[in-house]
Amino acid sequence: MSDTDKPALTNAPKMYVHYCEEKGCEEWGGWGNSPSPAVTTRWWCFEHFPHKSYEQEQALRRKLEAAKRGDIVQ
Repeated sequence: MSDTDKPALTNAPKMYVHYCEEKGCEEWGGWGNSPSPAVTTRWWCFEHFPHKSYEQEQALRRKLEAAKRGDIVQ
């Protein structure tokens, strides 16, 4: 299928806004997870995402410690 076979877009795409499910957190929920297509996806910010790898956990820990010390993190 090529782009010329597709009908013209008649409606603007809709943006879905997901916020972190952690109580009291108002961050963008960019990390979603669902165990199956039948279960509604739950969304978290990276800090609260419960399915991080060990490496991701360590990177987050370093970032939070640097923020406490007042270091600039890029």
